[in-house]
Amino acid sequence: MNVLLKIQKFAALACMAFVFCDASSFAAEETLVLQKEGTYCCGRQPKQVLFSPDCKCIVLPLLDGEGFHVLDITKDKTAELVSPPRAKELGFAEGLFIEEKNAFFVSQMTSGYIYEYEYCYPNFTYKREIPTGGTWSKFIAWSGEKQLLAVSNWVSNDVSLIDYDSGTVVRKLTTAAAPRGLAFVNGGKEIIVLCFDGGEIQKFDTATGKPLDSICIENAAMRHIAVNTAETAAYISDMYHACVYTVDLTAFNVTGTWKVFNNPNTIALRNDRWLFVSCRGPNNKEDYTKRSPVNGRVLVFDTVSGTLHETLCGGNQPTGLALSPDGTWLCFSNFQDANVELYSIALSRH
Repeated sequence: MNVLLKIQKFAALACMAFVFCDASSFAAEETLVLQKEGTYCCGRQPKQVLFSPDCKCIVLPLLDGEGFHVLDITKDKTAELVSPPRAKELGFAEGLFIEEKNAFFVSQMTSGYIYEYEYCYPNFTYKREIPTGGTWSKFIAWSGEKQLLAVSNWVSNDVSLIDYDSGTVVRKLTTAAAPRGLAFVNGGKEIIVLCFDGGEIQKFDTATGKPLDSICIENAAMRHIAVNTAETAAYISDMYHACVYTVDLTAFNVTGTWKVFNNPNTIALRNDRWLFVSCRGPNNKEDYTKRSPVNGRVLVFDTVSGTLHETLCGGNQPTGLALSPDGTWLCFSNFQDANVELYSIALSRH
């Protein structure tokens, strides 16, 4: 049975993520409680949101802004702009905190550079720029075991593996069209690459650059990936089919499908149980880059019961989404509204 037929078979079913975790480790009566804290303005086209490791700041790379905005959530939550070199070229797409290095990286699509800052609350101190050697650089991933950064290059159809200390590209991985989401697995020996235009989920050996396996789904537009703690399962958003797949990382096949709202973008996994999905909403018929005719949503699934737990109303095109490292905050960015929404998270036992 090919992968597409397998997906169709599971399309009406809830995601089978519980196969990969011990459901008995979760309290059956435990539920998640979300409380909106506020909506805060930022620059134009916030593409991604991130919490700092100390949970004091939210960072928003701006696609149509001269850098990234920083919101201090312990104070007045006003946005302060940080402008890397070449800020006038705009195109800041994705960011990454590396706690062990006290580092924050941001990518700039228009230049093919990533920029490193030292983070020491509340300051971001510029350190260096690193050329990726690719075109239209987007997502950044980190392997602490291998001390490697990975950057997906949307237009040159490759992924740059970069040695942290030297900042040099040690290897390029040739991928299917428009690579985006990335995740290191198996101690950094392998990396999962999602291909937006290529419709593939690919796995590579990071030491040799050789492809190890792939899943191809017709017309799929793979965007973002979240991996469970044991690295046995991954959740992957597909914008074209409006769903999130569960992938068995050992067998490397699709085991289940969550149907979601239009254009799922970013996903996040809390405590291997609660799956958060930002859904941008339907495209504008004139141009997908314009405001959507309907506001987007953020969906929360319980992967133990296999049910939709809650739907949050977003603004126009919820795109970036993040959970704080301590699991007490959720935020997501509304791309067309130039703002970010913040929710507190608590657990309730009945």
